[in-house]
Amino acid sequence: MKWGIFLICVLSFLTSNALAQKNNPDIKSQAALVFNAKNDRVIYDKNADKVMPIASITKLMTAMVTLDARLSPHEKITITNADVDKLKHSSSRLPVGSTYPRQELLRLALMSSENRAAAALGRTYPGGAKAFVSAMNAKAKKLGMNNSRFIDSTGLNSGNVATARDLAKMVAASNNYAAIREFSTTSQHSVSPGNKRGQLQYVNSNSLVRNQGWDINVSKTGYLSEAGRCLVMQAKISGQPMVIVLLNSWGKNTRIGDANRVKKWIESNQGRRQA
Repeated sequence: MKWGIFLICVLSFLTSNALAQKNNPDIKSQAALVFNAKNDRVIYDKNADKVMPIASITKLMTAMVTLDARLSPHEKITITNADVDKLKHSSSRLPVGSTYPRQELLRLALMSSENRAAAALGRTYPGGAKAFVSAMNAKAKKLGMNNSRFIDSTGLNSGNVATARDLAKMVAASNNYAAIREFSTTSQHSVSPGNKRGQLQYVNSNSLVRNQGWDINVSKTGYLSEAGRCLVMQAKISGQPMVIVLLNSWGKNTRIGDANRVKKWIESNQGRRQA
């Protein structure tokens, strides 16, 4: 009799575990969070409170701080040697000495993760880069991002860290800025460096903004060797404003695969609820 009860318990556990796995988006990223911004409900999380490097996801905070300062979007900013990446020695297509309106630098920082653009935005903030970083951390505190820290405006410094839960708050807040919604989802854009180089063509670093199956309001990618491949978005899925945070994806296309799995999972669950 006791063995019969034991076997029933084991089978019940295995069945419930199998069902739980089936009703799970099977996220490959090391940390993740899916959040309904309409009702503040977390519908999926994985290592969501682990503090991790966030790479260029940083640039969403850079954009908010820049826009909060209400600086002229048309002010011309010249790229200088101070904007050159001396930490990771990453490349940039914006030549030293070339000049762009602030709004163009903001667009390039968001859609294509242009590091010199983000560095120039921080450098030209009132009080300079140091004041800009202080404003970033003050904004994070205001948003309740209690496990986050910012060191620079680009995300090249691996000391820029946060949790997936904190980043969900940042993404939801960034959705309140029309410029961030527009610039972060621009699929392609060209700028002129003002010399004989001609037009510089840029494409969005998130291929999903060009996918008609997605309705994306805010998007940002990130990559550092210390952070892995990261992706954050706010997108409308099954009529709901869903925030998706994916950190440290192990493969080049894993973050895109994870995002698609999340979307399919939400749509599938919505279908079951309506059935």
